[in-house]
Amino acid sequence: MKRNLLVVIAILISATSVFAQVNPSMDYSKPRKYEVVEVVANGLEYLDEGAVVAITGISKGDRIDIPGDDISFAIKKMWRQGLFADIAVKYEIVEEGKIKLILDLTERPRLTKYSFQGIKKSKISEVSDELSLVKGRILTDASVKNAELNIKKYFIDKGFLNVEVGSIQRPDNLVGNGVELIFQIDKKNKVKVEDIYFVGNESFGDRRLRGRMKNTNEKLRFTLFEDVVSRAIHSKPKNWFQFLFKQDSVGLNRALDYFGEHVNVNFFKSSKLVKADYEEDKNSLIEFYNSKGYRDAEITYDSIYKQGRNIAVEIGVDEGQKYYFRDINWTGNFKYNDEVLSSVLNIKKGDIYNLEKINRKLNYDPTGNDISSIYMDNGYLFFNVTPVEVNVEQDSIDIELRVYEGAQATINKVTIKGNTRTKDHVVLRELRTIPGEKFSRQKLIRTQRELSQLGYFNPETVNPTPVPNPNDGTVDINWELEEVSNDQIQLSGGWGGFIGFVGSLGVTFNNFSLGNFLDFGNWDPLPVGDGQILSLQFQANGRQFQSYNFSFTEPWLGGKKPNALTIGGSYSYQGDFVNFRDPRSGISGSFRIFRGFVSLSRRLKWPDNFFTLANSLEYSRYTLNNSRRIGFQLGCTDCEANNINFKTTIARNSVDNPIYPRSGSNVSLSVSLTPPYSLLNNKNYDELSFEQSINFLEFNKWMFDASFFNKIAGDLVINTRANFGIISSYSDKVGVGPFERFILGGSGLAGGQGFILGSDIIALRGYEDNSLRPTEFVPSFENGSMTRRQVSGGTIYNKFVMELRYPVSLNPSATIFLLGFGEAGNTWTSFSDYNPYDLKRSAGFGARIFMPAFGTIGIDWGYGFDNAPGTNVRSGGQIHFTIGNQQR
Repeated sequence: MKRNLLVVIAILISATSVFAQVNPSMDYSKPRKYEVVEVVANGLEYLDEGAVVAITGISKGDRIDIPGDDISFAIKKMWRQGLFADIAVKYEIVEEGKIKLILDLTERPRLTKYSFQGIKKSKISEVSDELSLVKGRILTDASVKNAELNIKKYFIDKGFLNVEVGSIQRPDNLVGNGVELIFQIDKKNKVKVEDIYFVGNESFGDRRLRGRMKNTNEKLRFTLFEDVVSRAIHSKPKNWFQFLFKQDSVGLNRALDYFGEHVNVNFFKSSKLVKADYEEDKNSLIEFYNSKGYRDAEITYDSIYKQGRNIAVEIGVDEGQKYYFRDINWTGNFKYNDEVLSSVLNIKKGDIYNLEKINRKLNYDPTGNDISSIYMDNGYLFFNVTPVEVNVEQDSIDIELRVYEGAQATINKVTIKGNTRTKDHVVLRELRTIPGEKFSRQKLIRTQRELSQLGYFNPETVNPTPVPNPNDGTVDINWELEEVSNDQIQLSGGWGGFIGFVGSLGVTFNNFSLGNFLDFGNWDPLPVGDGQILSLQFQANGRQFQSYNFSFTEPWLGGKKPNALTIGGSYSYQGDFVNFRDPRSGISGSFRIFRGFVSLSRRLKWPDNFFTLANSLEYSRYTLNNSRRIGFQLGCTDCEANNINFKTTIARNSVDNPIYPRSGSNVSLSVSLTPPYSLLNNKNYDELSFEQSINFLEFNKWMFDASFFNKIAGDLVINTRANFGIISSYSDKVGVGPFERFILGGSGLAGGQGFILGSDIIALRGYEDNSLRPTEFVPSFENGSMTRRQVSGGTIYNKFVMELRYPVSLNPSATIFLLGFGEAGNTWTSFSDYNPYDLKRSAGFGARIFMPAFGTIGIDWGYGFDNAPGTNVRSGGQIHFTIGNQQR
């Protein structure tokens, strides 16, 4: 504003001087009225003269004072348009009392393009996003200056505190009055925080205070050896502790402070200084002191100064006195008595004064054990509680907790918006916030989880908005949903050498609508919206392997209760070549599996409503026809086995997000049972051949899987998993057949050492696919005598996993997270061989990418620490690709 005012004053002085030079006889001390006979504008090339003259507000026939305010106002109006780089006003006296005004103007150029010098091409897009320049608009000094400041701020936030930004304008010869703006950027060297010092801190060491600053961190350093050598040269220590710390006895905190001073190897934290984050970190320091009883703590000063090529930060702290709770009293509570509320608060007389803990236990505790929860879960939406310090005496503080319970709120209206593909009834049946019921925060949070778990909406934006109506004691709840596509297509292919083409094709429609299948007007591109799941999968490896899979799920059978019905089937074929290394040699044998199943699951209300119970009935037929290579693993080359089993699974799933969980668990126990044929028939299995004994498989199979998610800090999550499996027979004289066994190793896919069918494939990163496959010799009565057949695969397995996960992107169109893992597992053929300490260990890192159209795609690098099966050398490094979520 000041700059514009100075320009106007300068122009007025200039205009006055023009008048004086053209008309030296005019007496400017005596203003006189003139009639304007004409107003003309000179110097225009691209602007319309009539429009420019209209801006002045002076037209033919007007009477104006010269000198006077009319000309000043006209000039101000023209400057406000931002269209001109220079404005001068002249006049000619046509005759006595009549005047002609002449505007001498210089037009401002228009921006046609802008470019950057001094930065890499990869950064141009990011820097351009910081600008508010629009091509084709008038280029003003203010817009150029703002652009330069925005560029400078961008690089300062990246740690380039000494960045210099300038610009030059170059005429664009292709566009009249066009100009190209060229930004000249000199980033200089990135400035990092070398050291963070604290002054006045007596209760907590520098290391601990630095740890509370989540966004402002010191640069990497390792000066431990330098310090040890320096002390060794300049002193003669009596012992190691005195050598390092200059004192005879040292506590743990003292030792940690010393190492924190000389060692900083945190690769995951930036050491740049961002002003806003720095201010937030200072507040975090005060909150930390407050949480430790120092309610009067304050930062007395802070200083940022150069230290070598980087900067140092010094923060002065006044800790103040440490306080403790004394008397805690409740007022205004009628629904719950003092004893109940105090037990939830869990703060006793003599505890360190911690206002942050009080607020957490009063308003929101992540565990759900807080005062607000017990009220709001019972409808008291208008409840609030205010802690008041009523007395401070020496180091003790008395607290009065003033409760306002209010009336119980009833849910009035529930609205949903944003479900553009999913039908209303699919959303409504998941709601636990029902009109007419009492408000419950717990049910609100649970509904949020259920909607996130559907997979139809962006789980990061599923947030309810309660709208209280205190006048009538009701509350409206609005659900704003963001629809995302979660249908998946799986397509891959390649050339498998002598085996031939390797490919897979699969489609999964996760929000299918069978009811609209014949209504072609509702296809988008297929019928969607009823929450049904249709999956079709095909996989082929030339003539050697083919697999077809189909399944359909109706999650709400009958539409009234969450009883999920699933039907499905599969057909798999694996062929043996006459000459395995020559696919042109023809097929000599085959292994075929036909499978069909039906499953019904329902949600339980006990022990809690996170439990589900699923029951399924399955029939499988395994047929081997002159299959020498495959039969070698299964114990027979020509045989047929039938598997009729009933499976029941009880599971509890409380994870908060299906794609990137941060809390909750997923635990399941399943039991698969076949009929006990050997106990029901009168066959003498000691006199049956191996092929006869497995004609109808009998076994009982127990599987336990547990996965737990816990947030460490921010979005950093630790996931721990444990998996167990046991398969056994009803009778020792039958034993476990060659199918349904456990094979470990690699990515958990049925590839690796030949395609594996009829077995459970368990992932174990760091080892080759399907490499942990123990061998068992089973008895068989043949040609009047007993013999032994070789069968591959274990009947018992254990596996333990720990993963650290951190998201790179939580965008629903591409969720990406990195992980580091350690895991161990093994499989055994019998209880006599079982050794829970004999585990194959591995560790490594990887990444997962979830895209709605393709599902989860993963890549891992794992290092196996133990010997590879059949060798005396470590398994070493292995790269694994995964498709879909590997639960085991």
